[in-house]
Amino acid sequence: MTAELVRGQNHTLPQTRLEIRVSAGSPVVAGATLGDERGTVRGAEWIAHPASHRVPGLEVSRQAAADHRLAVDLDALPAEVHRVTVVLALPMGAGRPVSFGAVAAPFVAVTGLDGTEIATFTLTGLDTESAVSALELYRRQGAWKVRAVGQGYAAGLAGLFADQGVAEAAETAAAIQEAVASGLARSVTPPPRTTEGERVRHPAGPAAAGAQAPAPPVPEAQPAEPLGDPASARTEAPGGGPIDYAHPRRQTSAPPPPPPTAPPAAPGQPARPVAGDATGWSMDERLYNQIWGMFEDLARAVAAYRSAVDFAESRMDQELDRALSDPRNRIGGAGDRAREAARAKRDELTGRAREALERDLAQLAAESAVVEPALPAAYAGWDNPVWHAYRVPMEIPMALRLGDLRLGEAPDLRIPLLVRLPLERGIWIDSGRTASETAASTTGDQLRGLAVETAVTLAARLLAVYPAGEFSVHVVDPAGSAAGQLSPLVGSGVLAGPPAAGAEGVASVLAHLTRRVDLVQMAIRAGAADALPPDLDTGEHLLIVNDFPHGFDDRAVTQLRYLADEGPSVGVHLLMVADREDARAYGPVLDPLWRSLLRITPVADDHLADPWVGHAWMYEPLRTPQGSRVLEQVLALVAEARRGGRR
Repeated sequence: MTAELVRGQNHTLPQTRLEIRVSAGSPVVAGATLGDERGTVRGAEWIAHPASHRVPGLEVSRQAAADHRLAVDLDALPAEVHRVTVVLALPMGAGRPVSFGAVAAPFVAVTGLDGTEIATFTLTGLDTESAVSALELYRRQGAWKVRAVGQGYAAGLAGLFADQGVAEAAETAAAIQEAVASGLARSVTPPPRTTEGERVRHPAGPAAAGAQAPAPPVPEAQPAEPLGDPASARTEAPGGGPIDYAHPRRQTSAPPPPPPTAPPAAPGQPARPVAGDATGWSMDERLYNQIWGMFEDLARAVAAYRSAVDFAESRMDQELDRALSDPRNRIGGAGDRAREAARAKRDELTGRAREALERDLAQLAAESAVVEPALPAAYAGWDNPVWHAYRVPMEIPMALRLGDLRLGEAPDLRIPLLVRLPLERGIWIDSGRTASETAASTTGDQLRGLAVETAVTLAARLLAVYPAGEFSVHVVDPAGSAAGQLSPLVGSGVLAGPPAAGAEGVASVLAHLTRRVDLVQMAIRAGAADALPPDLDTGEHLLIVNDFPHGFDDRAVTQLRYLADEGPSVGVHLLMVADREDARAYGPVLDPLWRSLLRITPVADDHLADPWVGHAWMYEPLRTPQGSRVLEQVLALVAEARRGGRR
């Protein structure tokens, strides 16, 4: 029976190998500290955190996430450790919550390795605190217990560590936040939860067969959205028309459940997958939610498998250590029999875990097989037949596909990477060399060319999914090095103007877009829509910047950072094609710029992390099929629709 703890209450732990699961409504940092008899943390080596995620007997997540799974082996802790404190903190950064009072109350559960809950604790009553000691696992008279703590610290991690006796508390806290910021820069932003919260899961699907579903999240309070946010900014254009940066179908109430489209499966058999088997107001929204549910299911199924394999290996090592610690077992056949028995148990456990994973993967593969052909153009790959029947849409879709994601355990199962529209953060296509095998076998010039091609296909998708005349693309190519790759955009006539070259061209485009951001922001804040110039284009704008920082002086760099920070809220978005190493001369001044952008690569690379368990996912950009002219055909239809709208 699960013990539901309140602050200060304790409960005996029946076993020493545990998982601690954290569920929060927004990304949090999860770590743990080791304390001696007095509760003192003797040094940084006694703290498990994203920058140093493993200490003896303890392993934590490598990044901030909405859900965490911490592995604990109390028998493997150093003998002088008498207390393990689970620590939660809010990641620092612009636009992020600054206190736990502004987010949903975190839920913490201590479970066995099979997922059975032993004790749970909901951290209610927090206000201005940005770090909190959630739980303590402590040793008392040879037995281990868990205590619900819930002690918050307004001074953050630095105050928490100082209270536990860490000598360099502020430095340690700063190092953790720096590691977290780097992790968040590569993480995929999860979709906002509906009030129903969870996706509709199949009875024998991934959550049932392998991955353990998290505890139900505490309903999150809905604060008023700030004026100027893409989801809420509204004012009036000079002619009385709306300047509306909200998604036209974004709702504030709970969407209806999916309609019944297939008969229920026979008892004991997995449900037959159905495209659109998720909640939503429309088929596009249901497909969007279903894809994110598949993404989460695969992440959790693989996490459960990896956890089981790690446990089997650790158990084998411990059994071998115990058996061979007796000198009598090191001679003759006793040692060999102990090794064989330990390995047999390891193989049995890993085999069962693999069977569960295979069931999950089979269900997800079947779901993907029916979902992929049903996707609308905005969600579909370039090889989907839906593009051959393409027509310029009348309204903005809910999301856009940027590429595909996969994990090593399921190389043939690809999950579409969808981002909400309008874009809420800019995109950086990294043209530099990465550690992936594909990048290692590609020359620097080839990588730069592929990066620009990726930018062109992404810009074409954005132009194709917006109504005619509601999306404009500007290109900055200071040295003219991307003329060949940009030819589909230039030749079709869909650009707002010729690619800007040289320092003068860079300055002109940046000044134009900066002026637009300033004017719209002032109109929204002052409620003076009638003061907007009549020639101001109130549609969405995308700025493609190639070969940054070439052609950029200090003023241009400042304007670019301004557009990255302020532009998305008023419909100006940034797409950079750059190698970060080329910008090292600017020092740390550009670090906030890189972190504000979603980094993707022109070749396959495992740099993106999911928001649930933090797997390193292999990202693959979208490519048009070899020999296909689908890109040119789509751009021609977009250009024709734009010319028709100007008549």
